[in-house]
Amino acid sequence: MMFSYRLVRLIESHADALANGLEERVQTSPQVTHFRCIPPHELRERVYEIYRHLGEWLLGKNELDIEHRYREIGARRAGQKIPLSEVIQAVVLTKENLWEFLKSEAVMDRAVEIMGELELLQMLEMFFDRAIYYASVGYEEAVARAAQEEAELRVR
Repeated sequence: MMFSYRLVRLIESHADALANGLEERVQTSPQVTHFRCIPPHELRERVYEIYRHLGEWLLGKNELDIEHRYREIGARRAGQKIPLSEVIQAVVLTKENLWEFLKSEAVMDRAVEIMGELELLQMLEMFFDRAIYYASVGYEEAVARAAQEEAELRVR
């Protein structure tokens, strides 16, 4: 776990650069064009929050915390009319951005370090998988609420 902790601290200490890297990916990716309509500071703050507090998210937060945060994000993106596919792709880009950073920064040469990295990667996968799921749930709930409200207005 010591190596995992060291990698988490490395990520957290480079949160600003990681957020910049993701912002650039979003601006150039043809798969998330609607995200360019979101104020840049908003997206950057959300991503910085993930990277800067990664240890807390992985070790200190439970699934309910992740559910609450990502349902909120999904609902916000639905309200901003961002397609669900782009919401999911943005989370994937966030994860890919992190992998690229880890590949460039992490050097493993001992079995203990390899085990620590595998443990961290498993925790990261679980975190991002849950983030995708709960963002999708929040998104779908917001779309359903909006459709229900629209239907009720038409009936009146």
